[in-house]
Amino acid sequence: MGQENFKQMRKAMVVSQLRTTEVSDPHLIAAMSHVPREDFVPAARRNFAYADRGVQIGEDRALNPPLTTGRLLNMARITKADNILLIGAATGYTAAVLAQLAGTVTAVEQNPKLATIAGKNLADYANVKVETGNLAEGWSASAPYSVIVIDGLVEQIPDNVVDQLAPDGRIVAVIPHDGVPRLALGRVASGHVGYQYFADGAGCPLPGFEVARSFEF
Repeated sequence: MGQENFKQMRKAMVVSQLRTTEVSDPHLIAAMSHVPREDFVPAARRNFAYADRGVQIGEDRALNPPLTTGRLLNMARITKADNILLIGAATGYTAAVLAQLAGTVTAVEQNPKLATIAGKNLADYANVKVETGNLAEGWSASAPYSVIVIDGLVEQIPDNVVDQLAPDGRIVAVIPHDGVPRLALGRVASGHVGYQYFADGAGCPLPGFEVARSFEF
C-alpha cells in the first residue's frame, strides 16, 4: 500500500474516530494527523494501523486503539511546559505524538526488543528519551512529571508511580472500574490522587500492574 493511501487512512481516522468524539485539542489532532502510525507497527500489520482496535506488535503486546490514545491525551491537556513520563513505550508511536505536544518526554519500556525498536523509531525526536526499565516502577530519575501517560490497560496504578507526579500533576490510563475498562484521569490535590472515569474504552494490557489474587477455599 502506498504512502498516499496511508495518508487517506490517517485522515479518515481523524475524521471518523477523533472528531466524532470529544477529542477537541487542535494541537493533538494536528499531531495525530502528522505522525505516520503505520511506521510504528510490523510490516505485516501496516494495513491495520488505523483500525479502531488494538494492533499487535509482537512480544505479547499491542498498541492501544487510536481513539483510546486520542481521548487519553486530550484529557491530559498537554502543553509545551509539560515534562511527560510515558509508561509503555512499545514501538514509540505515542511518544512520537507526545513529542509534538510536550516539552520533554521520557518513555520507559521493559521489553528490550521493543525498547530497541522504539529507540530507532524515535531517533529523530530530540525531546524524547527511551529508557529500559520495569513499567510498574516508572522512571524516578527524571521525576517529577507534570503528566504521566500509562499507555495501556492496567489493573492498578502503584503508589510509587503516583509519587513521581509533581504537585498538581495528572495521570491518564485505562483502568477496569466496576468490571468495565474505563478511561481515567487522575489529578493530584493536597498530596492525594482522585480519579475521574470519563468514558468506557478499550485498552491493550500492560504487564506488571496486576492486582494480587487471594486464595479462595
